[in-house]
Amino acid sequence: MQKTLDLITIGRSSVDLYGAQIGGRLEDMGSFQKYIGGSPTNMAAGTARLGLKSALITRVGDEHMGRFIREQLVREGVDPRGIKTDPERLTALVLLGIRDQEQFPLIFYRENCADMALCEDDIEEDFVAQSRSVVATGTHLSHPRTEVAVLKTLELARKHGARTALDIDYRPNLWGLSGHGDGENRFIASEAVTAKLQATLHHFDLIVGTEEEFHIAGGTTDTIKALRAVRAVSKATLVCKRGADGAVAFEGAIPDHLEDGLGGEGFPIEVFNVLGAGDGFMSGLLKGWLDDEDWPTALKYANACGAFAVSRHGCAPAYPSWTELEFFLKRGVKEKALRKDAALEQIHWATNRSGDWSTMRVFAFDHRMQLEALDGATPEKIGAFKELCLDACARVAKGRQGYGLLCDHRLGRDALYKAAGQGLWIGRPVEWPGSRPLELEPELGPDFGGLSEWPLDHVVKCLCFYHTDDTAEMKAQQEATVLRLFTAARRNRLEFLLEVIPSKVAQVKDGTNAAIIRRFYELGIYPDWWKLEPMTSDAAWQLACAAIKENDPHVRGIVVLGLAAEEAELVASFKVAARYPLVKGFAVGRTIFAEAAAAYMTGDIAADVAIAQMAQTYARLCAHWDEARAIAQEKAA
Repeated sequence: MQKTLDLITIGRSSVDLYGAQIGGRLEDMGSFQKYIGGSPTNMAAGTARLGLKSALITRVGDEHMGRFIREQLVREGVDPRGIKTDPERLTALVLLGIRDQEQFPLIFYRENCADMALCEDDIEEDFVAQSRSVVATGTHLSHPRTEVAVLKTLELARKHGARTALDIDYRPNLWGLSGHGDGENRFIASEAVTAKLQATLHHFDLIVGTEEEFHIAGGTTDTIKALRAVRAVSKATLVCKRGADGAVAFEGAIPDHLEDGLGGEGFPIEVFNVLGAGDGFMSGLLKGWLDDEDWPTALKYANACGAFAVSRHGCAPAYPSWTELEFFLKRGVKEKALRKDAALEQIHWATNRSGDWSTMRVFAFDHRMQLEALDGATPEKIGAFKELCLDACARVAKGRQGYGLLCDHRLGRDALYKAAGQGLWIGRPVEWPGSRPLELEPELGPDFGGLSEWPLDHVVKCLCFYHTDDTAEMKAQQEATVLRLFTAARRNRLEFLLEVIPSKVAQVKDGTNAAIIRRFYELGIYPDWWKLEPMTSDAAWQLACAAIKENDPHVRGIVVLGLAAEEAELVASFKVAARYPLVKGFAVGRTIFAEAAAAYMTGDIAADVAIAQMAQTYARLCAHWDEARAIAQEKAA
């Protein structure tokens, strides 16, 4: 059978509720960030980020947290076919925090959880046969039902010529050796656990663990003796993790000193969070192992990925993309607190975003001032009309990729709520309409803390009337606001779209937009998206695209705004913009909704007619863009 997967991990899958406050007790945490968790789940995501085709075998509950794990893994690029939904049990949860550089209080909520119900019948031979390797972890050897499932998977892996690996991943309280409040404990001696592990170690080609984990696998707290005890029952390559001292690999006989093993380059960095370091390490190691790199190279990858993990908040979210890892290995450590390395963090953010938005057909009905000025308009009518706009957008999108909307919260709250979960790209404006210098909607608050209430799939959209000919005072005031907003968006894990309209301020030349773009990058502002005026000059587009590519090769792209242009005028601008791959599509509003809005506010048009009218116009614009892009690509081929 063709090997379509590089690895399958099997075992724990949970939701990590990670304390957002650093340096306090878990008792004192006031808020939590939600991430995927569990070693096999983390490794599946970590290896996918490094470019491997990974999958996970586990169970999740038939509820919101189970769906979150499945959806997030798909966003990470993990094959979800091995994830079974358990109709009776809940998805496991973990509450955890960062007390200091060494302490990590955590509580496992795993009583009769979904992943511990994984059984032999859940393992499908055809699925396992598609993978080059299977990676197991120790916890699922702790219960007869899950042990049988793991052993069946390993036997099938052998049958179909796949490699096998074990991350010992020893958590004493998950083996029933200590209480719920002892989740932080990493070692309790147990002859029963040692016997169970030693009975399975012969199944593996690669065995990875900390010194304490080899102590439990080998039945002694003397690390060399423990490694030799493991070697006595397994021919696997043994990789022993030693924290700040790096890691060593042993392919054959165990020498008298750990330092005599094969090592890899280490990275002196500041430790911020020790949780998840092992899963990050394992992700890098698996990348090197499955790419058939030598052990020093594989260990270098592993050490680097572990360094990222201990430098950032969370487990899986901290792991690097392959692009990020390559950049780090080439450039080296510039700032020991990696989370404070601006260049590295930008690459981390930009190369780990999820979702394919290579085409953007956006219906923009975030207008407030223009709708409020219409005869008969009231806040209630405007809100109801925005729901009609959403219906028109969804009618055209039909659940397909590449469609979206721009909608405000102040007048369009209910439309925003209804848009959730429909697969649409959602942008949300924050600027006070028409303000210059830039002011923001009051709901954000003076500290922009209102962004903490936003769903993570909402994109912060800010329109700034900015021109290179502005006074120094005007520039400084607007730049400061945009910089604070961008920083707040990143802090809240939200993408940022910056819209600039210089033509409303002064005359625009071919290089105007490019100069504005460069200025914002100089300030340290890296928008995920740019929203630009339609430019009919090839020179203007070339200069603008070059300015973006020079500063951020990983940008999402550009969308073209409409400025209430006539449809024919927009179509002409599409033909020019579509020639530039960095332009992903359009975000157009009044050209679509202006006529319907005016009639709806005065009661001259029914809701269903308004929806149909807007959907028809929106669909035509989508078709015009797709045609323009297809022609441009055909000419470029």
